[in-house]
Amino acid sequence: MSVPNFWGFCGDLVLCFLKGIFGTGEFEMMDGYQFEIEMGVRDYECDMQGIVNNSVYQNYLEHARHEFLKVVGADFGEYAKKGINLVVVRAELDYRFSLQSGDRFAVGLNLARESVLRFAFYQDIFRLPCRKPVLRAKIIGTALNGSGRPEIPAALVSLLDGGAGEAVEETKE
Repeated sequence: MSVPNFWGFCGDLVLCFLKGIFGTGEFEMMDGYQFEIEMGVRDYECDMQGIVNNSVYQNYLEHARHEFLKVVGADFGEYAKKGINLVVVRAELDYRFSLQSGDRFAVGLNLARESVLRFAFYQDIFRLPCRKPVLRAKIIGTALNGSGRPEIPAALVSLLDGGAGEAVEETKE
């Protein structure tokens, strides 16, 4: 009679658990982006370990979203002046590789409708020139009217319903 390999079974469970938390190490970039912008890491964005602080990546993602909206005629600042606030309601970020001071990188994004009142930016950050994957994010947003209620402006509805389907020329900073 054979005895089940209890420790082997436990090891497999632990491995599955860790893969569930940390992923398999595979990271596929999106094939095409509606918008892409190049940037560089500045010294003050790095922490004591010499790498970009995790919170700074959200600034990179936000800057790319704002630049994209400007390019497609949906200026974030202009909406705010009109009492329409575009807000993030959820942010999912998967970190894969750390950037360091002086690194050049790009942020690519695609915009998609998530529901009647929500939209999503699917964003990747990758190091240049090799395009090594750094981060993948899904940012869910909505628009709030002057009363604080969700309401997507007509121009954004048009953008979400196909107006941003073509790639926008790359911007360098």
